[in-house]
Amino acid sequence: MARAHYAAQPSRWLAELELWFAVNAGKTRLMRRRHLGPLVVQKPFHPEKDGTCHVYLLHPPGGVAGGDQLDLRFHVEANARAVLTTPGATKFYRSEHGVSTQATTIDIGANAVCEYLPQETIVFDGADASIDTRVTLESGATYVGWDFICLGRPAAGERFETGTLRQRIEITRDGRKIWFERVRLPGGSALQGAAYALAGQPTFGTMVYAGPATENAVERVREAVGSRGDGVFTVSQLEHVVVCRYLGPRVSEGKSLFIQAWDALRTSCQGKAASAPRIWAT
Repeated sequence: MARAHYAAQPSRWLAELELWFAVNAGKTRLMRRRHLGPLVVQKPFHPEKDGTCHVYLLHPPGGVAGGDQLDLRFHVEANARAVLTTPGATKFYRSEHGVSTQATTIDIGANAVCEYLPQETIVFDGADASIDTRVTLESGATYVGWDFICLGRPAAGERFETGTLRQRIEITRDGRKIWFERVRLPGGSALQGAAYALAGQPTFGTMVYAGPATENAVERVREAVGSRGDGVFTVSQLEHVVVCRYLGPRVSEGKSLFIQAWDALRTSCQGKAASAPRIWAT
């Protein structure tokens, strides 16, 4: 059915990418991949001593237009470790042909680790965007994921005045939901300027850590990040997750703070420092 839909509506992109990771010969390796349309991966890297596999997810068109559908699925088998990122921002353009969707599904096996750290998502004025992330964890598994949303293009003087942003994330461990969050933000909504919501800031981000956590993990994050920059950064320890938030004027500032938080959480909870993907430095 998916292929028929793709053929019947050539002006719209249907892109699928599915990856399988497993431990082989002492390292986590990309054992199998499947793709349809413009979603591919580069050669995996192994920059860490424990064999963690780093993979860059590529979407050559660079943007998502009205009616486009991106479907990403990742399977990280027991004891495997993977870091997934993107080389550039995902852009949701003004929509003239229906909702643009990006759906990400991540299945993490027992005692495995998946760190899903994409670059920012830019929601253009007039976009009709739906972003959905669903994560399932088996016993002892760890997930670290972040997202940054930039409303409009502040540097060009463009605000998010029309359109709609929908965002949903769900994390389940051993069949039990441990984190759920849903956002629906119409363009031009009063929430963008409200002090209790976005306070006039164009950029917001969330990072969720779901895994074994030491008692002082949150304190270590606060010490590492401190109080700096023009935006607001917070970290909270909930029953099953540690959540970091950023609200501010620049994605670059939020990303810098989240990298420090990631490093503190990795050091405290996994016993190793963060290893930033090389693509972030280019």
